[in-house]
Amino acid sequence: MSLTVEWRRRIEQWKSLLERLLYQPLGKVPLKTFFTKAQLHASVATNRRFKPMAPGTAWGAKWEYAWFKGKIRLPAAARGERIVLRGDVGGESAVYINGLNAGAIDRRHKEVLLATRGKPGTTYELLIEAYAGHGRRVCGGGPALRGEETVPEPPAKQCRLGTTTYGVWAEELFQLFMDVETLFQVRENIDPESLRVQEIDAGLREVTLITDLEQPYEAIRSSARKARARLKPLLACTNGSTSPRMACFGHSHIDVAWLWPLRETEAKCTRTFATQLALMKEYPEFRFLQSQPHLYQMMKERYPDLYQRIRRAVRQRQIMPEGGMWVEADTNVTSGESLIRQFLHGKRFFKEEFGVDSEFMWLPDVFGYSGALPQIMAGCGINYFSTHKIFWNYKGGEHFPHNTFWWEGIDGSRVLSHFHTNYNAHTSPRQLISRWRDRVQKDGIVSRLYPFGFGDGGGGPTREHLEFLRRQENLEGAPRAEITHPVDFFKEEEKRNVHLPVYVGELYLQAHRGTYTSQAKTKRGNRKSEFALREAEMWGALSCALSGFAYPVSLMDGLWKRVLLNQFHDILPGSSIARVHEEAEADYAQVISGARKIAAQAGQSFVKKGSSSLTVFNSLSWNRQALVPLPKGFNGAEDSTGNPLPVQKIGATPHAVLSNIPSCGWTTIRKAKPTPVPGKVKATRTSLENEFLRLTISPSGELTSVIDRQTNQELAAEPCNSFRLYKDVPTSFDAWDLDSVYRLDPVTLDRKATVKVLSSGPVVGIVQVKRKINASTLTQEIRLVTGSRRVEFHTTVDWRESHKLLKVNFPVTVHSNDAIHEIQFGHLRRPTHASRTFDADRYEVCQQKWTALAEEGRGVALLNDCKYGVDVDHNSINLTLLKSALAPDMRADKGLQEFSYALYAWNGSLQKSRVVQESYELNIPAVTLSGAGGEASLFAVDNPNVIIEAVKPAEDGSGDVVVRLYEAMRTTTECVLTTGLPVRSVHTTDMLETREKRLAVRNGRVRLSLRPFEIKTLRFVV
Repeated sequence: MSLTVEWRRRIEQWKSLLERLLYQPLGKVPLKTFFTKAQLHASVATNRRFKPMAPGTAWGAKWEYAWFKGKIRLPAAARGERIVLRGDVGGESAVYINGLNAGAIDRRHKEVLLATRGKPGTTYELLIEAYAGHGRRVCGGGPALRGEETVPEPPAKQCRLGTTTYGVWAEELFQLFMDVETLFQVRENIDPESLRVQEIDAGLREVTLITDLEQPYEAIRSSARKARARLKPLLACTNGSTSPRMACFGHSHIDVAWLWPLRETEAKCTRTFATQLALMKEYPEFRFLQSQPHLYQMMKERYPDLYQRIRRAVRQRQIMPEGGMWVEADTNVTSGESLIRQFLHGKRFFKEEFGVDSEFMWLPDVFGYSGALPQIMAGCGINYFSTHKIFWNYKGGEHFPHNTFWWEGIDGSRVLSHFHTNYNAHTSPRQLISRWRDRVQKDGIVSRLYPFGFGDGGGGPTREHLEFLRRQENLEGAPRAEITHPVDFFKEEEKRNVHLPVYVGELYLQAHRGTYTSQAKTKRGNRKSEFALREAEMWGALSCALSGFAYPVSLMDGLWKRVLLNQFHDILPGSSIARVHEEAEADYAQVISGARKIAAQAGQSFVKKGSSSLTVFNSLSWNRQALVPLPKGFNGAEDSTGNPLPVQKIGATPHAVLSNIPSCGWTTIRKAKPTPVPGKVKATRTSLENEFLRLTISPSGELTSVIDRQTNQELAAEPCNSFRLYKDVPTSFDAWDLDSVYRLDPVTLDRKATVKVLSSGPVVGIVQVKRKINASTLTQEIRLVTGSRRVEFHTTVDWRESHKLLKVNFPVTVHSNDAIHEIQFGHLRRPTHASRTFDADRYEVCQQKWTALAEEGRGVALLNDCKYGVDVDHNSINLTLLKSALAPDMRADKGLQEFSYALYAWNGSLQKSRVVQESYELNIPAVTLSGAGGEASLFAVDNPNVIIEAVKPAEDGSGDVVVRLYEAMRTTTECVLTTGLPVRSVHTTDMLETREKRLAVRNGRVRLSLRPFEIKTLRFVV
């Protein structure tokens, strides 16, 4: 007899009523309170002045915290019972019992345990910290009505105090409810004609007869034991030998910042960790993963008592600090060197604090994964990777084909990867059965990773999660559920030695394409900070090695960690509330200022002070040309050999062009009498011209012609530097998404512009363009320097748009079916057409510093100094400049925006194009210091496709100098690295700077061999 409609309704009603009987209050808790916008430790808060507050009272200004105090004394009815607190103070809360952080109350966690066996007369001092909030949490999507505030300000009082009680938790009824719910969900998700369903149905029908819920409460509790005895044989039925396995572990995804600020994340961490520690006491088999060292660092600094409890749980192998990175960082916009530092700082923290050598990269919620990551992971001792985000193709597109596979990066490195389905999963039989059935890979796998627990805003698993898992350890009809360490899952997969599929290249997310562009100031701050730290490290390390400069280790560590923190996957991508981005931009300002100060202090050790000389520093690993601003009074200048330099005033500042600044070194120029230099750059309102290029400028500021003077070929297929504005109204996730239909909704622009010449030769020609872009104003300086094939566009926009997307298009005469996009430590090719679904879905992609179209003998690239989103439509490179989402920050990007991009053209092969060098030169200006430093080159590479990315002090404080370089053109390369340092020995290392192999060094020369896109790290003992 199966479940008839009548029986099904009876069982469902019975379950619903049983759930209502689980908690029986014994008494109310009167509360006193005070309010603050400061984040206080409990030991400080408890000594503040509290005032009584009645239930029903409204409270809670924006950003406000309330502290509540109360006292509980258990009555006689509590004897031997499980006693819990049910708090209702109006906001997400941390609960302290007798001074101990005992747990949290939020949407998913309703009770905090007071006693497993209550004793009458026992008293509990209660302290609760509750966050009022800051208004609606809005992700946006769809049109916004004119004048409507998409992120409205909250009311003066956002919360209302409810009634806080303590009472009996009827454990017998709870366990019965879990038994019934487990079996009911199994029968709902397996073959309805099976004997297993038939027997479960019989048991469930009988349970509703055994337990009469209309009896007195104590009688119901007594009958629950008989009902459980009836179900016990059904819960003891086990699977056969071919049942699949779920490798389960507890997890709470805590966004370091998102729809709340960093400060509130600290509070979320205390609530989450305390809740999970309480669960671990009752469920010794429970294991909980928290991946981000920054969150542990928060606890260590702000909540040391709680942190010591966390450390004990790590030693007991219940908390698993595993995940590799300092934070769960974006991997599209973040630079390659920063990705290495994410692992370096993340792994070091886990090793030093917990003795854990992290092997596992856990990035469940990141918006696409760079093809450079497998090599970076392998170089940092990370062997395994898991996410589920790639399955988020909610707007259509090709489904990712694998769950367990080898991921191969652009250099050929591989890491074992497994993609789960949901990082906020429940553990009910319905979910476990569904997760196995919805695997995309039907062959070659017998198990899946299964993270469980509530997240995004923290919280983590509940008792229900763990009770379900206890019943499903090997329950007939459901996958075997085993709580385990994710690394153990991967090691078992390796032992199986199954031939797994290989996926090559980037893991492109077919959603969230707007995150390459949203919050432009945050992205600019990140790029400028990364390069400022590069300069500070290089000159600091070299000055330390040669002149004893006191390298500020602690200060640099702090600056780096600010940058790493803001690379979190909802900060750098631009998908957080306004306050988060305001704080990030303030961080970047401090990083840039601090790093530049360190670089200048280090550089001074190479310079003798004097007003008649200027030392020009070049941190790049090739001799470079640069346009250098000169001090006041330098109306003429000469180089270190006495040759006169071309000097030209730009505004009130004289500038000179230096054609051969030594690599990773410096040269000195001296004040001299002005010397006439023949003009090689000409500028008019309609043209710019130097030795290599001739540009025709239209009245609207577009380039209607770009002639390569070496070949006399036209490079502009249509007007270049052509601005395009579109309506940008994603159907969901406003700041995250860029829907493909934006192309069908262009905004007509007024093409009127004011064009004037700011400077015309001999050093540089500058034409200024001012024009309106809808309601916004754009001012642009188009620059062409003598001896350069790079046309620069230095741009300022007073941005006043909402739900608009601004692109600048460069249609060129180069034909290619693939565009070449720089990513970290290399490049990859993506289609310029939409021939198949996956081609069409990549209508917006991410780059680092350049994107190019190339034929075999020539090419054109568009370089940038802080722009990451781009599309290439057949022969047109279209750089995405600004995106003005209305949620979660309704004023995103409004105001003054500054950025530069450049058009670069070459003849010959891509390998000899200098496109990589040109992109670095756009981003890293030569630096000047007053005084004479002579001339020196401390590092140089004799093959141009090998790039030195970083020169830094060794992390171990040994005084060694670490050099990281990479092959940039996808070709096996032999080269010689030359150094001017007094070197005793050179070793290769991994990316964490552990020595591997000693290299021969003769007269400062080290011979190297690199495979395509290989990253190589060297340690120089000075």
